[in-house]
Amino acid sequence: MHSSTVLIAVALLTGCMGAAAQKENNNLKTINMDTSKLSNPTVKAAFQAWQEGDSTLWLSYFTADAQLLDDGHPRDFPNFSTEAIGHERFTSIDIVKDSGRSVYGQFHSDTWGDFKTYFKFHLDANGKIYKLEIGQAEY
Repeated sequence: MHSSTVLIAVALLTGCMGAAAQKENNNLKTINMDTSKLSNPTVKAAFQAWQEGDSTLWLSYFTADAQLLDDGHPRDFPNFSTEAIGHERFTSIDIVKDSGRSVYGQFHSDTWGDFKTYFKFHLDANGKIYKLEIGQAEY
């Protein structure tokens, strides 16, 4: 092999590795986004567990009988939590309301694609989440 051919091969390989690293970094940015807008510590911690795909940690912030409303319709919360987590995530936090308990942003679902959504967390007197409202958002 000529030295110029080797140099071209090395340059191509390095470029491919750089593109793979960039893709990996982009995925990490999606999961590990800036959560400084989230002012409620329980919501922030639960949100980060969701983003990281950690269903055990996510569920630890909720009461045992937590309710889930999806566009106003009741759903099985534990089933949703174990099936959706790791396959759905926020890609941006656009609006935070209600003393940090309502989060609006761009969302990605491996099943449903990309859309705007909201997660509204309702906390009891002990700081546990007893109800989560989710749905498509218009803003």
